[in-house]
Amino acid sequence: MAVPTLTPVSQTSAIALPATADPDEVKNGILPIGIYSNSVLTSFSSHFCTGASDQVSYTYKKLGGDVLDIELTTGSVFSSYEEAVLEYSYIVNIHQAKNTLSDMLGATTGSFDSKGSLTGSNLSSYTGSNGIALKFPRFEFQYARRVGYGVSTEAGIGGETTIYSASFTGSSGDQDFDLQQIVSASADNGTFGSTNPVGNKRINVTKVYYKSPQAMWRFYGYYGGLNTVGNLSNYGQWTDDSTFDIIPVWQNKAQAMAFEDAIYTRNSHYSYELKNNKLRIFPNMNKVSPSKYLIEFFVETDPWEEASDKTTGTDGINNMNTLPFENIPFDQVNSIGKQWIRRFALALSKETLGNIRSKFTTIPIPGDSVTLDGPALLSQGQTEQEKLREELKTVLDEITYTKLMQADAELTDAVNKVQERVPMRVFMG
Repeated sequence: MAVPTLTPVSQTSAIALPATADPDEVKNGILPIGIYSNSVLTSFSSHFCTGASDQVSYTYKKLGGDVLDIELTTGSVFSSYEEAVLEYSYIVNIHQAKNTLSDMLGATTGSFDSKGSLTGSNLSSYTGSNGIALKFPRFEFQYARRVGYGVSTEAGIGGETTIYSASFTGSSGDQDFDLQQIVSASADNGTFGSTNPVGNKRINVTKVYYKSPQAMWRFYGYYGGLNTVGNLSNYGQWTDDSTFDIIPVWQNKAQAMAFEDAIYTRNSHYSYELKNNKLRIFPNMNKVSPSKYLIEFFVETDPWEEASDKTTGTDGINNMNTLPFENIPFDQVNSIGKQWIRRFALALSKETLGNIRSKFTTIPIPGDSVTLDGPALLSQGQTEQEKLREELKTVLDEITYTKLMQADAELTDAVNKVQERVPMRVFMG
């Protein structure tokens, strides 16, 4: 029997990647997301279209398209290039979030569309076309400041929480007082104004005051002139040759606090206990007891509640998700980034080609079969992607703002050590 003559219809793959591509192809809306290829969007970049078309030639050569057919379309290569740019933007934006989040907490955020572009925000007045992602923010230490406000309020030395005062009287023999009830009743009577900041909210009492008996003022009271600090207007307390030091305000505050604490601890013959806003005074009120007691307190607020004057700043950026970071503009990606993008896009194309060839492990031919390299390409592409991600993350971790400052400090120390060993020139006049 004679051997039949084979006359195949085609000697090439039905789909094969061409050696080149036209940038205009990228603009035709074939990309799945089209952030940089849609001329209608502000993020459009003609350089992206050129880069995507060049990626076809790069992929064609790297995968051996001039030797064997590559079963990819130009559209799949364009898509890989787009994904690579977006992956680069994602990793860089995370890096920048680590740098700036603590300073941007409470600042203005925005709304984003499905492509990650700002759609509704008053940020447009100062971000321009490049967006927040390209801004170098001022260091505001917002998180540290917020923590400091809370600690200062608890310590009674500042903060942003409003401190209220109230007073109450008692009768002879009284010892126990419900401060929560007293303050709430005063609030209902309009003592704190029409806004009524207390209402049914719990109060936190910070201080309890009383007046010492007048007979003790000269020796132990706040305004005495003998063996006490005060009475600064009384001429004769100091001699004419007295001298004084100019000291910072914090030192005066520390002295005042120490003096006040000494009065409460050593000199006062009145004391109190405060538990759950229940005040117990010692001793029981009598005819020589102070006629009026005063307290300072602040009102507990909902940590999520925004004050009417915006002093609390609870609205705005609260984590990485609300940072107003758009996709990095392609035109601002330098040569370092663009080379990473080329390599990552090639790895994505390998993964795509591996998936295509893995659908058929072998292809029968007359008298034999051909084994495809789909699994190997798939594994190689995925491995290269992971290596490239780790490579970029490692570099970015080494150039955080904190690491840069540490490097500058080390450089300064090194320069100082060198200068210490450089002989000084001797000037002969």
